[in-house]
Amino acid sequence: MKRYFALTLSLIVATSGSVFAQDSSNLKPQNDVKYLKKAALQIDQYIAAFYRNKNLNVPAVTDDATFLRRAFLVAVGRIPTAEEALEFLEIQDPTKREALIDYLIKSKGYSSHMTNWAFDLLRITDGRSGTSASNEPYRYWVRNAMTNDMPWNEFTNHLISSSGDGWDQNTAAVGYYTRDRGMPLDNLSNTMRVFLGTRMECAQCHDDPFGTTDRHDFYRLAAFTHGQETVGQENMKPLWDELGEQRQTKGTEYGIAQVMWDRVYGMSLSGGGAGQIELPSDYQYHDGKPGEVVGARTPFGQAVMMSDKRAQSNGREKMAGWIISKTGEQFPTVIANRLWKRVMGKGVYEPVDEFIPAAKTNCPDMVTYLGRLMIDLNYDLRAFQHVLLLTRTFQFGTNPNPSSVEGGDDFHGRKIERLSSEQIWDSLITLAAGDPDKQTARSLDDRIFVGGKPVLIGKKTMTQLSKEVLALKSDKEVRAYFSQLVSDVKNSSSSADSSNSNSMMAMNEVRSYNKDAKVRASELPSPAPRDHFLYLFGSSDREVVDASSREPNVGQILSLMNGFVQRELVNKSSAHLYKSLEGATTDKEKIRRLYIAILNRPPTDVEMSWMLEEVKKQGDAGYRNIVSALVMSSEFLFLQ
Repeated sequence: MKRYFALTLSLIVATSGSVFAQDSSNLKPQNDVKYLKKAALQIDQYIAAFYRNKNLNVPAVTDDATFLRRAFLVAVGRIPTAEEALEFLEIQDPTKREALIDYLIKSKGYSSHMTNWAFDLLRITDGRSGTSASNEPYRYWVRNAMTNDMPWNEFTNHLISSSGDGWDQNTAAVGYYTRDRGMPLDNLSNTMRVFLGTRMECAQCHDDPFGTTDRHDFYRLAAFTHGQETVGQENMKPLWDELGEQRQTKGTEYGIAQVMWDRVYGMSLSGGGAGQIELPSDYQYHDGKPGEVVGARTPFGQAVMMSDKRAQSNGREKMAGWIISKTGEQFPTVIANRLWKRVMGKGVYEPVDEFIPAAKTNCPDMVTYLGRLMIDLNYDLRAFQHVLLLTRTFQFGTNPNPSSVEGGDDFHGRKIERLSSEQIWDSLITLAAGDPDKQTARSLDDRIFVGGKPVLIGKKTMTQLSKEVLALKSDKEVRAYFSQLVSDVKNSSSSADSSNSNSMMAMNEVRSYNKDAKVRASELPSPAPRDHFLYLFGSSDREVVDASSREPNVGQILSLMNGFVQRELVNKSSAHLYKSLEGATTDKEKIRRLYIAILNRPPTDVEMSWMLEEVKKQGDAGYRNIVSALVMSSEFLFLQ
């Protein structure tokens, strides 16, 4: 990391010289360091104006140790390793904070942390209740989108307008809809909440008494996505019905049919949006009758309409275009405010999923600027957060007091908040095993499973199977393919050779982790099992949008006292954090290094005296007691 910092610092210095100037004309704003720093300064100027208007004193900038820990937890979701912390704290360079932000925002850790954010926002789980269908390819697609920094407008368009094969990574975004198969109205409510900050769930049943959405408006919006079907599943229905009657006697055959029915057809999406829908049988208002067909129409922004006389097939595409480009400031401002909260700890306005026009916020000029900045950066979420992390506002010291303005942030120093379950877990993993981002990421598991066991290893994958099945055009073709597939599976099972090099190679290509793996939260099963640390500390069950919790409970205390912390840190001499003690020759130095590894700061004089007394009384056991006390402290569990 020292070498990286040295290189980064030299690059920062070079940006003011002629070499950078020669190339800057070819840079996009999101890749132009000068542009990012200028944008950060502009935000700070808006905050300064807010202070003057509210007669607030300018907060002091936080110290290096607090900044280090804050930057790591916000940008990459974990504390620094002992090595990273020591190297940053020992560097004497006025530009090292900028270098650290650049290091973090470009790291694998950023992608991992953003993946957790996206999974919570989109409610991504591994499996689906009541079916053997999977969200595996959809999860993998979202992970790649975050890793490759797909622009938010492009990401949104893929989710809203996609159709096709759920296993094909070109169309795996259909998981956004198939994840909610059978619940299209709930899916629409979530779409409006996530991308436009509009709460419409009440309007599914009645006019919203607290908002501006009528039930009629909601159904006209729902018409854009109405008519979601599977790709060709009707071709298999006769065979599926027959096998269902013989389920008890046709075990293997039924299991193979279930793969085709649930994990191929059930994960596909056809019907691009009919643009018309029938009002429900309990519709109760004078602007329509039960069963009446209404055409699609957007409720605000630039009007987009579709005919109620003729069904079409591009409704989802039209709705995606409306969300992204025809809702004015709403689309860019909603995501900008979500990211402001992610970086600064609280939204410019709250809650972040209930859009407020810039003119009605506490800082209208800055809100307008943030939306425009999102557009100027081409909806690059990484670059936008890079700007926020470069601001002086991000560096202000912690403010223990509540906000001085209602419904938003007063920008007067970061509010103290408990770490998310993922941040705590990833930090504990860092202490236990070192930099977790050196681990191989979870890969796409597209093996074919029948009866819980993989089959046709090295011969066929789910991606290949799905493509072949969805190409079948009739009941006859489906039956012929099914018979051959059953034969292939049975022959493969009876002649399986564990030493087959192709089979072993195929197995090794799949990287997955069970709940006991000491890897980052983004690599673990989703949602976390109920007996897992993540669940206990409030990770989302991913049934509703942003459902995680940071509320304390007794179980969390007991877990810290008797669970992972004691087993993998306190009582495990091979834990990575103890490596930081190598080469230390005095008790003082060992204590200092433990503090830097866990709290990312050296101890105060008073703390040092306490800890020296503990080591004097307990010997080597005293160091384990120090680790236990520091990890269970509020300072470790909270972000300042």
